[in-house]
Amino acid sequence: MGPAGPTDPDDSAALAARELRTVVSRLRRTLQEKGQGASGLTPSQTAVLSRLINDGPASASTLAAAERVRPQSMAATLAVLEGHGLVGRRPDPEDGRRQLVDLSETGLAWIADSRRAREEWLARAFQEDFTETERATVLAALPLLDRLNRR
Repeated sequence: MGPAGPTDPDDSAALAARELRTVVSRLRRTLQEKGQGASGLTPSQTAVLSRLINDGPASASTLAAAERVRPQSMAATLAVLEGHGLVGRRPDPEDGRRQLVDLSETGLAWIADSRRAREEWLARAFQEDFTETERATVLAALPLLDRLNRR
């Protein structure tokens, strides 16, 4: 068996994996930057806000485990978010000894603004830098990427 040629399915799968990982990582960083605006929040802080909007209220220990950080690190992250008025705490209705962290109205508004900023940046980039044919290509690839995400 000879060396893999450029049309070898294993070679193209490895190339697709490498290139997609690189592009997605860069796009993710760019979207984080566009969504954070001038808030001064770190990626860790925005990850907690995102987790709360997606998963709902949680205890600090649950958030620490989900984000794979020490409880002390999560406590520091939550202190900053509370200081900005983005999250609040309330007693857990199932266990009064425990507190749940939840998004405040300010936090919900921050997330909505952040999402809007990212979507506006993407739409503007697609409008200004891509042809209609290129936009159609991106749209055609989305179901494939979604299928990959569901794997």
